[in-house]
Amino acid sequence: MEGFIKFFGTGGARFVVSKQLRATGGLWFHYKDTNLYIDPGPGALVRINTSDEVFNPAHLDGIILTHKHVDHTNDVNVLIEAMTEGGFKKRGILFCPEDAIQEDPVVLKFARNYLDGIQFLKEKRYYILKDIPFTVPVRHIHPVETYGIIFDLNPRIGLLTDTRFFDTLPEHYRVDCLIVNVLRLKPVGQQYIIDHLSVQDFIEVVTEVKPEVAIMTHFGMNIIEEGPEMLAERLQKETGIRIIAAYDGMKWEF
Repeated sequence: MEGFIKFFGTGGARFVVSKQLRATGGLWFHYKDTNLYIDPGPGALVRINTSDEVFNPAHLDGIILTHKHVDHTNDVNVLIEAMTEGGFKKRGILFCPEDAIQEDPVVLKFARNYLDGIQFLKEKRYYILKDIPFTVPVRHIHPVETYGIIFDLNPRIGLLTDTRFFDTLPEHYRVDCLIVNVLRLKPVGQQYIIDHLSVQDFIEVVTEVKPEVAIMTHFGMNIIEEGPEMLAERLQKETGIRIIAAYDGMKWEF
C-alpha cells in the first residue's frame, strides 16, 4: 500500500458539529512521500494530536479547502501554524476557492504569510502537490464556491463534497474509489432547498458511477441516529457495490 486516507472526522452540519456527535476534523491524505490535509473542520488539530498513531502536522505539504463553511475550515489557521512550525518555517501550499480568501475570509492574513503559496480551485483545472496530482471536475451547487476533487492516482479516488444533486453530477466522478459527503437520510420537500446529498442521491450517484468502493462520510444527525454501518450494509445489498460507512479514526489504505 502506497497511500492512505485517515478520517479525523465523519460528522457534518451544524447540529452534529455543535454537539460533536461525530468528530469534524477532516481528512489526512497520504501518498508516497506527500501529506495533504483536506477540510480541517472543528477539532482537527485536537484529533491529530490525540490519535493512536503519530501524525505530525509539520510533515504536511499542503491543505485543501473544498469550500469555506465552518465545518470544513474552522481549524485551517491553527493547522497552517502547525504545518509551518509556528510560522518559523515557511512551507506548504493552500488550495482553496477564491472566496475563502477574498470574501469574508476564513484564512487569516497572518496565516497566509506562512505559506509557500496559495492556489485557487477552479473547475476543470489540474493541480499537483509533489506526488499527488489532482483535478477539479465541476463546481458544485452550494451556497458558497465549492469544488470536489479527483486524485489522479492508481486507483483514481474521488471526493464528492457538499452539493445539491444535479443530473450531470455522476458523470464528473468516474473513479475507482468514491468518497461522498452524505448528510441527509431523506430528501426534503420542494418547499425547502438543502444543498446537500441525501441517501437517495448517493444511490443514484454510485449506481451510475459503479466504483469499486464507495465510502460515505460527513453524516448529519438523522443518519447518525439511523446507524451509518447498518445503512451501508443495506445499500450494499441493494446496489451490489461495496459500500463503507466511514467512522472517526478510520484509516483506509490504497
